[in-house]
Amino acid sequence: MTRRVREVREVMTERPVTVEKLTSLAEAARVMRDVGIGDVLVVEEGRLRGVLTDRDIVIRALAENKDPADTTVYAVCSTDPVTVRPDDDVARALDLMRRNALRRLPVQSEGGELVGIVTLGDLAVEQDPGSALSAISAAEPDN
Repeated sequence: MTRRVREVREVMTERPVTVEKLTSLAEAARVMRDVGIGDVLVVEEGRLRGVLTDRDIVIRALAENKDPADTTVYAVCSTDPVTVRPDDDVARALDLMRRNALRRLPVQSEGGELVGIVTLGDLAVEQDPGSALSAISAAEPDN
């Protein structure tokens, strides 16, 4: 019996956490802390403009002596993010992550509406529920 290829919509997180592109890094860091996540999607009037990770804040801002209160998320986020559609199969998402060395992919509808995010952890749980990465990804965050 062959297993049906699952679609991204079946494993993605709906309603991803977003911040407007002029949000300060300090505020974005507070959002990440409060929600218990390591990234936020950067939007402008609801349209995806970039992805900001906790690593971006450290490497592109703090290490460069940028003031987190005065620096916008758009100044240090990764712009022009690679995305997938909800009806793309999971194998396509994995391939995009592998080829682009990514841990997360925003999910956009054909019309460009931001509808979710799929992470490497989501895909690990889907592809190999017994793996160590799957167990780590499914665990509650350690606050």
